[in-house]
Amino acid sequence: MKDKPNSTRIYDEDGFRRRAACICVRNDSDEVLTSATALREVVEEAGVVGRLHRRLGTFEDRTHIRRHRTDVFVMIVTEELAEWEDSLGIGRKRKWFKLEDALNMLRLHKPTQHTYLESFALNKQKANI
Repeated sequence: MKDKPNSTRIYDEDGFRRRAACICVRNDSDEVLTSATALREVVEEAGVVGRLHRRLGTFEDRTHIRRHRTDVFVMIVTEELAEWEDSLGIGRKRKWFKLEDALNMLRLHKPTQHTYLESFALNKQKANI
């Protein structure tokens, strides 16, 4: 993770670093953007703008030296920017995945993010997306 100037890390009473993340979906919710970032980071890291839809829950990651608690939200993408900070600065690309493909990829490579997306998939009908 890159440190940002003037950024502040927030820890809760149990010593967990507090974070927020969004699962970005298109209006038809057929595809997801595999970026688990806070709403303010979504524009910077993935070049998308949208509106928060619902909160999926709080997920804990105890596997790292620095433990994290992440509040995860669903974000409906309303706009995809042609250029954004990370595309220009580090050449980051945006790629949409079918939900099942994203789950399979994250299961192998990013188990914590897989947990977020799996929760979204299981609650998709309840989310009314």
